[in-house]
Amino acid sequence: MWVEILCGLVAYKLIRAVFFSDDGLDQLAGLDSSHSDLCFAVAARLERLYGGRCFVGLRIPDPDAGARQHVDVVLVTKREVMVVAINNVSGFVEVDKDGNWFTEKKRKQEVIPNPVLEVSRIAANLQSYLEQRGATLPNGIVNGRVVLPNPNCRPSYTINLQPEVISYDQWKDLKADTKGGLSTWIKGAFHGNKSDIQDSLLQNLYSILSTSPMWDRLQLRGDKNVLGEFMEFKGKNEDMPLLKKVKRSKVSRFVIQKSTLFGGFGRSRVQILYSPRDYRAEGTSSSEWKEISVKQYTEIHFQPLHSKRVRKFKLSSVASVTLSA
Repeated sequence: MWVEILCGLVAYKLIRAVFFSDDGLDQLAGLDSSHSDLCFAVAARLERLYGGRCFVGLRIPDPDAGARQHVDVVLVTKREVMVVAINNVSGFVEVDKDGNWFTEKKRKQEVIPNPVLEVSRIAANLQSYLEQRGATLPNGIVNGRVVLPNPNCRPSYTINLQPEVISYDQWKDLKADTKGGLSTWIKGAFHGNKSDIQDSLLQNLYSILSTSPMWDRLQLRGDKNVLGEFMEFKGKNEDMPLLKKVKRSKVSRFVIQKSTLFGGFGRSRVQILYSPRDYRAEGTSSSEWKEISVKQYTEIHFQPLHSKRVRKFKLSSVASVTLSA
């Protein structure tokens, strides 16, 4: 009887693997992609409302720390360069005597270093970085904002008074400005009237930011995004020579496609379409896609932002990977 039970379990797992695979999504257990997802969602909405271009996950020099500094989103429009810091804090948020924010969670106080000061510091660093790379910027064109997109966030009156802070209600009611500027609740933080950025400077800013260091983007099936660093592929020895063609210096993006379900016995091979990097086109890639085919249990090793742990993902759970230069 035990032999029959064992054979039944083996048959069940084999059938489940072939016909009802979850495409490796169980690997996502414990993976928090919420911040990365928010960055791309905020960027998409800002571009939709104001035009211009958003750059997500920049890594600019931080002179104070002697390292690179993460930037959630940078929006460049005809009127300004806006640095957006996204804080997904929830609950009641207060300000302490030092200007830091804090919230109570499970009877424990969580302290958040003053986000307004931090985004102002990032904005100053970004302006310095842009000027070092040849962009001559008018005064007051680079500004910082803190967006609180969590509907369960209840900031104090003191926080709501700060013009650099965009509460959930303000974010929800954000409206487009047909003149290409920003809505009234953001304009209130500025002094004086702004003139449009000259087209030559605007294109220069696009070029600089497009070629700036940034985090890699891992896009998973199920509309999850993870910012971090692509480390390597792991697969069978016979596949590794092919996978060596897909490396950062030569490839800007690759897309995972599954072939037909049956490719011999068991799961089929997986196609990787990759776009050769074109350094002449301001960091964009050539439209010519190339293809390799590898076994479906090949893995991608990726280290998410703010994590010391390298995560492993089956190719079948990945939609695409965008590699920074």
